[in-house]
Amino acid sequence: MIRSKIIFFCITSFLLFSCKTETKIELSDEEKRWQEHSLNTTIIRDDFGVPHIYGKTDADAVFGLLYAQCEDDFNRVEQNYIWAIGRLAEVEGEKAIYSDLRAKLFMTKEEAITNYKKSPQWLKELCIAFADGINFYLKTHPEVTPKLLTHFEPWMPMYFSEGSIGGDIERVSTRKIKAMYERGMELPISEEETLKKEKEMLEPQGSNGIAISGSLTQSGNAMLLINPHTSFYFRGEVHMVSEEGLNAYGAVTWGQFFVYQGFNEKTGWMHTSTYTDVIDEFIETTTKKEGKPMYQYGDELRSIEQYEVVLKYKEGDSLKEKTFPAYRTHHGPITHLKDGKWVATALMWEPVKALEQSYIRTKQEGYKGFMNMMDIKTNSSNNTVYADAEGNIAYFHGNFIPVRDSSFDYTKPVDGSNPKTDWNGLHPVNEAITLLNPANGWLQNCNSTPYTAALEFSPKKESYPKYMSIDRENFRGVHAIELLKNKKDYTIDSLISLAYDPYLPAFEKLIPGLVEAYDKIDRTKELGSAIEILRNWDYRTSKDSKAMTLAHFYGTHYAEKGKRPEEKISDMKLLTYFGTKSPLEERLVIFKETLSKIEEDFGGILPWGEVNRFQRINGDIKQPFDDNKPSTAVGFASGRWGALAAYGVRYTNNTKKIYGTRGNSFVAVVEFGDKIKAKTSLAGGQSGNPSSPHFNDQIQPYTDIQFKEAAYYKEDVQKRAKKTYHPGDTDK
Repeated sequence: MIRSKIIFFCITSFLLFSCKTETKIELSDEEKRWQEHSLNTTIIRDDFGVPHIYGKTDADAVFGLLYAQCEDDFNRVEQNYIWAIGRLAEVEGEKAIYSDLRAKLFMTKEEAITNYKKSPQWLKELCIAFADGINFYLKTHPEVTPKLLTHFEPWMPMYFSEGSIGGDIERVSTRKIKAMYERGMELPISEEETLKKEKEMLEPQGSNGIAISGSLTQSGNAMLLINPHTSFYFRGEVHMVSEEGLNAYGAVTWGQFFVYQGFNEKTGWMHTSTYTDVIDEFIETTTKKEGKPMYQYGDELRSIEQYEVVLKYKEGDSLKEKTFPAYRTHHGPITHLKDGKWVATALMWEPVKALEQSYIRTKQEGYKGFMNMMDIKTNSSNNTVYADAEGNIAYFHGNFIPVRDSSFDYTKPVDGSNPKTDWNGLHPVNEAITLLNPANGWLQNCNSTPYTAALEFSPKKESYPKYMSIDRENFRGVHAIELLKNKKDYTIDSLISLAYDPYLPAFEKLIPGLVEAYDKIDRTKELGSAIEILRNWDYRTSKDSKAMTLAHFYGTHYAEKGKRPEEKISDMKLLTYFGTKSPLEERLVIFKETLSKIEEDFGGILPWGEVNRFQRINGDIKQPFDDNKPSTAVGFASGRWGALAAYGVRYTNNTKKIYGTRGNSFVAVVEFGDKIKAKTSLAGGQSGNPSSPHFNDQIQPYTDIQFKEAAYYKEDVQKRAKKTYHPGDTDK
């Protein structure tokens, strides 16, 4: 190891010493930090390429983590920050300029720097280490050419403080922003821009979390299923350790410096997207006074904060600029129009506190500390499923919950001129929808209603304001509850089996209605052979199932073409409607069209695994799927049908076969006790580099549900070590 350090420091003479002249080179403060971090940080890559980062301090571990992330997929690290800091149009052109404007409406670069400067010292050190880890990687890897960001800054994490996929800011419509700004900003505006209705999502998003108490496990220890449903490769699998008490394992969103979904030796945390109302819109009554924009608030006129946003965008080989006027009231930035009036959007924007909470979460040692961490109240877009070594299991529905006057309907824009509509602080965690150690011994959330989280031991809807959650069930929630009822003697392997149960409850509602229509009104019986496949199906997905192929394409086609009831209903109720209340003739027409399409694309009804595929061709963020290139059969199905092991696909590939893009990505099952035990699965592989052995080494285990043991303790990591090095080592 000493020889390794000497070689490293000689070769990187531009950082440290000139080995030829033996003349010491004056180092910058940044380079001195690189040197110290590298000496204090060791990365051990295991047999699946998972980086286990050991640092003397937390900052060392963060430095090593970001260096390792860049080794695995610098492309995704950079892309996340290009988007987050509002510079996407400089890479993707003018089409992305309203995404950039949205970012700047909520926080300018100057405000991000101010937030960084007011951070507590320990957080500043982590932000500096974040930037140092990436910049050191770029300095020692001159063959890597960034798309845009050649130097990272410690204020950048202020833009990317919460690791969800589809965070709060992404729920602010860029289409509405574009409509307003292209219309012009003169006051008042007489009419609202008509917006094209967004196409309904056919692939549901979300995650599954299940916690099991020791009363139901063979070991007597609590267990946790961590099952986020994200786009593939959205997070890598990592392990961070320091001598300051950090020892966290799990999934990290590329470019962030904290484990987002994971566990330490004492606690485990799993996030699912929440139905809590965390974003509200306030219609402002505006005017001008002495040429300045003002807005009505109660009996007073208040000044509207105004500033300019200058954005660059790529056009051909050159960069051009656009300047936008930006406005804010105390509710938030002006983002769009409603009936000719400006609308301010309010959401959680506390980047310092959000980063604090995200990092502090990883070091908690029990329920009391976890509760204190939750009372920071900035995990705005998520529910949390929790388990710990003390034997506790818990559920927190939402976290950032503004106190509101329930006489107003916040599902619609409210009158910002009325002070009674204002947010009045935040609910403490003990006022929110929570659940601790239910008597049945289990709890779950699959982006479903919190009021069935533990059946009869669930929180009671009437005890909470409506804005804390909508009461909406889905087929994944129904599926989970049926599996969890009356089951005991759990092991890690049996919990994995439960999480991958192949039954699809949506088709129990949809398919009998099709068979009924055939039996009652199909006089030709030309559909008979296909109907019999479905009539005899047990509603379980598998690679070999032809019924699964028929059911998937029938259900998908029906969701696109079926006539919907006039009232707006949930996805679950819609599929039930298509199976039980829709016209019989419509069901047969949709099925005939489905069969024709299957015949056109595949020449007949193929087993599901021949149609449903996993393919990873290159390191692009958006994969260029190709029917003529190798791919792997997958037996999983969409969460739309109630599959817990969700496998979402993309249809806009110009391919006949369908290819997975989201769903089960990182999955972990954890058992707490005297020592932690865990197994994990990762879609594809740890590395985004096609030349790496870890680019696709987990595809087959992923599709075969073959989990790997998580190496948590140092002795286990060392047994499986394939590479041990300091960041920057040249002989690794």
